[in-house]
Amino acid sequence: MGKKNLQMDEEQKRVNEIAARSRYAEGLNTQTTKYSFKIFERYLRPGSILELGPAEGVMTECLYGLSHDLSAVEGSALFCESLRQRFPRLKVMHALFEEFEPEKRYDNIILGHVLEHVRDPVRTLSEAKEWLAPGGRVLAAVPNAHSLHRQAAVIMGLLKHEEELNDNDLYHGHRRVYDPESFRADFITAGLKIEHFGGYWIKPLSTRQIEETWTQEMVDAFMLLGESYPDIAAEIYIIASCIRE
Repeated sequence: MGKKNLQMDEEQKRVNEIAARSRYAEGLNTQTTKYSFKIFERYLRPGSILELGPAEGVMTECLYGLSHDLSAVEGSALFCESLRQRFPRLKVMHALFEEFEPEKRYDNIILGHVLEHVRDPVRTLSEAKEWLAPGGRVLAAVPNAHSLHRQAAVIMGLLKHEEELNDNDLYHGHRRVYDPESFRADFITAGLKIEHFGGYWIKPLSTRQIEETWTQEMVDAFMLLGESYPDIAAEIYIIASCIRE
């Protein structure tokens, strides 16, 4: 077996293991995904949508009513089967991103909490750029290393530095934690033009602490507050297009 095939087999095994224990459709994870959709909706171009890595389909459910031309690429067969059952109009393609070969180009490509997972995020972005239709956009969101709760964790000695993977990162299979500078840098290296950068969700405490003590009104307020302070928000996003345009 060649080195490339072995790497893909290892990556597929890793994806399956993460999918089997995924908690992205629980609690605050669901709310942050739905809020990222509210932001993405402001920037979506008319036409087709390709979602990369939909997992349990929290974002997919939001996108489903927007376009009759909605497709998804998912590496987990478990998630693919669930998505097909829940969303009959959705075109679900079971593939790792490194092996995906699109049949057409798309007006919008969504990467919600994807780039922190993949082996080579610049490669993923470079390929996504080639899958865009003229005038199309890449819309991506990731956790932010400079989030207040991570800064507090460093002061408390719970993390050595803001970019260190915490227990939650490791559980979800994260390979990195972006800060605003490194997030922008990967888009620029991939040859994409950043049209908008922003953030949402001021998060001063851990997910468990917030879920145990906060009201929904508090969560809603701090989600919105993060839009005013993107550099220290828990989540950051980029809207980008092809430089050649």
